[in-house]
Amino acid sequence: AAAAGPGAAAGLWSEVNRCGQNGDFARALKSINKILQISKDDVTALHCKVVCLIQNGNFKEALGIINTHTKVLTSDIIAFEKAYCEYRLNRIESALKTIQSASQQTDKLKELYGQVLYRLERYDDCLAAYRDLIRNSQDEYEEERKTNLSAVVAAQSTWEKVVPEDLGLREATYELCYNSACALIGQGKLNEAMKKLQKAEELCRQSLSEDSDVTEEDIEAELAIIHGQMAYIMQLQGRTEDALQLYNQIIKLKPTDVGLLAVIANNIITINKDQNVFDSKKKVKLTNAEGVEHKLSKKQLQAIEFNKALLAMYTNQADQCRKLSASLQSQSPEHLLPVLIQAAQLCREKQHAKAVGLLQDFADQHPANAAEIKLTMAQLKIAQGSVTKACMILRSIEELQHKPGMVSALVTMYSHEEDIDSAIEVFTQAIQWYQQFQARTNYGCCVFQPKSPVHLSLIREAANFKLKHGRKKEAISDLEELWKQNPKDVHTLAQLISAYSLVDPEKAKVLSKHLPSSDTLSLKVDVDALENSHGATYVRKKAGKLTGDNQQKEQGQGEVKKKKKKKKGKLPKNYDPKVTPDPERWLPMRERSYYRGRKKGKKKEQVGKGTQGSTTAGSSELDASRTASSPPTSPRPGSAAAVSATSNVIPPRHQKPAGAAATKKKQQQKKKKGAKGGW
Repeated sequence: AAAAGPGAAAGLWSEVNRCGQNGDFARALKSINKILQISKDDVTALHCKVVCLIQNGNFKEALGIINTHTKVLTSDIIAFEKAYCEYRLNRIESALKTIQSASQQTDKLKELYGQVLYRLERYDDCLAAYRDLIRNSQDEYEEERKTNLSAVVAAQSTWEKVVPEDLGLREATYELCYNSACALIGQGKLNEAMKKLQKAEELCRQSLSEDSDVTEEDIEAELAIIHGQMAYIMQLQGRTEDALQLYNQIIKLKPTDVGLLAVIANNIITINKDQNVFDSKKKVKLTNAEGVEHKLSKKQLQAIEFNKALLAMYTNQADQCRKLSASLQSQSPEHLLPVLIQAAQLCREKQHAKAVGLLQDFADQHPANAAEIKLTMAQLKIAQGSVTKACMILRSIEELQHKPGMVSALVTMYSHEEDIDSAIEVFTQAIQWYQQFQARTNYGCCVFQPKSPVHLSLIREAANFKLKHGRKKEAISDLEELWKQNPKDVHTLAQLISAYSLVDPEKAKVLSKHLPSSDTLSLKVDVDALENSHGATYVRKKAGKLTGDNQQKEQGQGEVKKKKKKKKGKLPKNYDPKVTPDPERWLPMRERSYYRGRKKGKKKEQVGKGTQGSTTAGSSELDASRTASSPPTSPRPGSAAAVSATSNVIPPRHQKPAGAAATKKKQQQKKKKGAKGGW
């Protein structure tokens, strides 16, 4: 057997060589295992076995063989294969150590070193590594290196907000166009980026359509990442409907890139916000796919986790929201969003005081981020109706006290609370800050220095505010400062004279001499044309020609007022001038002397105990309305007027028209004529 060993090994090596050239690494691995049975510590056989396992995707097994044969497979021999296995197993830090510990830095190790630095997001070192590779190597992989270099520049622009330098790369491939578009998105040049993506799409279709084996589905799958970036630009531009439609089209293609699916799902969740939460719950599952954490950058993963916490808050999952936000805060203690999400959740639970306390603790622990936190605290105080406390919180933000926006907000809030003194104090502090700033910048300069536009604007607003609230004495210094900066400002001079008129009339007279004469202020305006113009509130009527008599009347009786004719009052329809009106007609019916009230149960009194239709004997005698003492009722329709003009006269307001009964009879006759049949 020992004699047959060398010959058998030679045949096996020939088999390994042939399989390697054909790319049949599984069959080559079988031959290598037979060689290792003959010589288990054969360095070449072990090295070839590691390569075959890597080609077959068995990175974990290959790394195991390397670690178990460290004495034979030294770092000089197997450094690249070991680092590559660690890289593919997402052990990036270990791969970096393996590369750095190698005694000789080959081109393969330098290529892998650039990839490792990119995954670690060390973009500056990565950029230097690829530049060195492009400068010192000449082979068929130059285009791939340029593509990787442009990807590094795009990452710097997107995640580190670094203005990319022009590398002079010729954008001949769709990968280079795509990376250039990503760099433009990082700079905020969205329209230019969209044009680059459209160009990348065209180049991609052209290059893939040349291959007859590539189907339309394969082309659409390759274009998915380009379309996803187009949808992102649409979303940034506010075209959310178009972006959402394109996102859903990509999801329907079911691309194999879990990173792309996770990003698209996250962007759809941000569009939905607190609406369509059921769709967001479905999409959030795509962000939890296996391997997503190795495909995306740290900031992308962090954004997805933030949106998960917000979605939990919108879906009333308070415990889940607190858990996610607490985890995010432990990972990034100085980040604002986790504590803001926690405060928002507390506000949804009506625990505003606890939310303000949480924000205050964070502001004390992280002074660098205190400004944003205090703005949120002030907003919560305003929502609770504590405007004064909100003003105190805003005034505690020293770096924003002098900003025009902050001054305007504080003055508005103090005015709402009718605290004019505090509003004036805000103006004073802001103006003093700009005066001190100007003194620091103009140190040692004795000549007159004009004030900045912001400073002058604050002074003018302060003066106008004081004048509006009757503080003319306090406005004088501000107005004098403004007039000093611009002596030709007539409006400011007029305000200054008005203010001095209450304090020092003599000073007001002196200043009034600086006002321009009326000749210089006269405007060449056609008053008649202006009054008769369309839209004028007053239009002067053209006076007609007056006769001599009319002219004398206008001159002599201009002050005499014309007497207005009184209109005759309307009389009732049944008014009879022969009848004296009822003196109590202006009183309500209940207050009149002859009012007896409504008759209740009249029909019941008429019903007797005898046969149907019979009446009780003597019922007319018991009727009090027929006695002489009671006032007479209204006359029957069509009857004559009253018999005598005594106190028993029927009031005209209670008389019915004379023709009422006749019209009623005519209507009844018409109905009888029109009826069919007879009696």
